[in-house]
Amino acid sequence: MNSPNELKDITRFLVEYANRLMGSGVHTSRVVRNTRRIGQSFHVDVKMSVFQRTMVISVSDMDSLEVYNEVSVIPSFPISFELNAELSALSWEAYDHPMSLDTLRDKYNQIVSHPKMDPLCTLFLVGFANASFCALFGGDWTARGIVFSATLIGFYLRQIMQKKHINHYIVFIVSAFAASLAASSALTLCTTAEIAIATSVLYLVPGVPLLNGVIDIVEGHVLTGCSRLIQALLLVLCIAVGLSCTLMLVRNSLL
Repeated sequence: MNSPNELKDITRFLVEYANRLMGSGVHTSRVVRNTRRIGQSFHVDVKMSVFQRTMVISVSDMDSLEVYNEVSVIPSFPISFELNAELSALSWEAYDHPMSLDTLRDKYNQIVSHPKMDPLCTLFLVGFANASFCALFGGDWTARGIVFSATLIGFYLRQIMQKKHINHYIVFIVSAFAASLAASSALTLCTTAEIAIATSVLYLVPGVPLLNGVIDIVEGHVLTGCSRLIQALLLVLCIAVGLSCTLMLVRNSLL
């Protein structure tokens, strides 16, 4: 049986754990399963209500039936599939080999404090990935080089604006406009310019929110799924606005 203070500490750790998963791009049912699995290792029953921006967790001791509730705002974290996999593995480790809360928290802190990929390395990897999209859609080598350079410009602007905590809708519009405008230089060359311009903004497509939204709806978390899909569609609209601004300037000979 857990004491009231122990139950409170367990609940606060579970809130922190679930927030990290939700903010890092995990679909809702996986967050619920992992959190409940850790709760079972401490002999507590966990019930969760997850929304787009907030989370409510109710933890009850299986022996004393004492209940502790916690409400939190879900923060935003960079999407990391490696982090998500390690946190999921941690939930199974806690379930298969029960440990004290302090030990579990130490393991959790070690996982979340792992050094992140260098932003410069990320920048070039995204550039190569987007150039590969250009090749996949039939772009020639000149177009691929232009898309690579345009992606570097757009993604670098995105990194700078995110560090300054600028509204992410504005970030997407400006990044899409900068990348597509840089890619429009292909129009002056004998190359597949249309493919270069179209693929220069593909690095912005919010694939994770779109997938998570569909998964959430299919698995019964309809409210959270619809919220994620709406947010993803708004980001797609921002990409379209940025690309449209470039097309108006270039195709309508405003430049």
